[in-house]
Amino acid sequence: MSKPIFKRTKILATIGPATMSQEKVSELMAAGANGFRLNFSHGSYEERTQQIEWIRTASREQDKPVAILQDLQGPKIRLGILKDNMLEVKTGDMLVLDSEIAEHDGSFNLPVQYNLASKMKVGEPLYMFDGKIRSIVREIVSETAIKVEIQNDGFLMSRKGLNLPDTDFGGDILTQKDLEDIEWGASRDFDYVSLSFVQSASDIVDLRQRLLTFGSEAQIIAKIETKSAISPENLEKIVQLSDGVMVARGDLAVEAGAEIVPVVQRRVITLCRKHGKMVIVATQMMGSMVDNPEPSRAEVSDVANAVIQGADVVMLSDETANGKYPIEAVESMRKTILYTQEHSDVMPVAKSESRQKNDAVISYTAARLARDLNADAIVAETDTGATAVNIGAFRPNMPIISLTDNLKTAQKLALNYATRVYMRPPENCHGVDLARDLKNEGYFGDGVATLVLVNGHRPGAGKTDTIRVLTLE
Repeated sequence: MSKPIFKRTKILATIGPATMSQEKVSELMAAGANGFRLNFSHGSYEERTQQIEWIRTASREQDKPVAILQDLQGPKIRLGILKDNMLEVKTGDMLVLDSEIAEHDGSFNLPVQYNLASKMKVGEPLYMFDGKIRSIVREIVSETAIKVEIQNDGFLMSRKGLNLPDTDFGGDILTQKDLEDIEWGASRDFDYVSLSFVQSASDIVDLRQRLLTFGSEAQIIAKIETKSAISPENLEKIVQLSDGVMVARGDLAVEAGAEIVPVVQRRVITLCRKHGKMVIVATQMMGSMVDNPEPSRAEVSDVANAVIQGADVVMLSDETANGKYPIEAVESMRKTILYTQEHSDVMPVAKSESRQKNDAVISYTAARLARDLNADAIVAETDTGATAVNIGAFRPNMPIISLTDNLKTAQKLALNYATRVYMRPPENCHGVDLARDLKNEGYFGDGVATLVLVNGHRPGAGKTDTIRVLTLE
């Protein structure tokens, strides 16, 4: 019997209209999704409750812990409803964007779902329709309205997003909607909360305090998509204070320029590996599969590069939320991950940027020992998940089999690099027993299996103090 194939970089799928059923959620999970993103820019709380139930039901049926991510909308500013749903604009046109306008009459006075006059200054750029229409603020017309000059020909459509790349929100990135969503989500079964349009580490501190106030155990994912966030004085601090980081390449490209995205992606992945934080690469990874059953060669290369750079997670957005081929998108991503990891090593980082072993010396030693022994797997007993996370930070080229009696820990670790999670009751939560059971089931193939066992379960939360080598005939 041959060893089962196991992907080390995980897949996060977004649920949307194309996957709004128990059947589709189950199919996504069976195809290879390790976690699910619920986008709070759309949908009702009733829909969210149903989606959470679908995910947990599929998880129980497939005996596969998975993570659920609550993605806050943040200050995502949109146009209101336009007459006939569209407005043609030309270079030099002057538009007034007013948060007080309730209904568009077809003129150049447009409704907008945010008071831009409270934040923007004359001379700042404003990009509309995801960067397709560019403009510059020429006048603050009133307390609720600004006037902008259009810089290129094109058209606008209802509810399309606006980007304010040079506007300082002054730490005010949580909208009233976000605050309501945070409070609602705190009592639901979310493993992660992603914070949109992070500008500095203080935004992470603020959200963490709010989650603690509501008694939430969810971990924080910082979405990197603003000029401020990628500045040298902010980026590493954001990584350090977050539990994970998402490279949100769509808005980042509009806000800071598409040409910077590949370099920022590599930098963020390096920093997350250095500090032992999860990193998600997101946006249009297989975008052509919204309409086509196969990805483009460029998209396959994009996913493969994320794997080679050492990303924990690659994410699907519209591909699984609105696309015609959501299951095929997950399957294509999975095939790309598996082929890449079997035929290319994870890219090394400079010694000065590598994870410091002194803050996780046992985990480092376990990963190094497993590599030197060419072990079949690392088996980690863990309460909080810290042991598995620390081992994963060193990017081992074999599975990290994590054993826990804590359901929340199991769900969060579903997105951790190279980690396969098993749940057992406290009285039966022993790595040696699990390893023998897996060997008997053929998990390690027919030959002798060499395993490195790490104990982060018995000493106490977040602590690891025992390593042993186990050989199974």
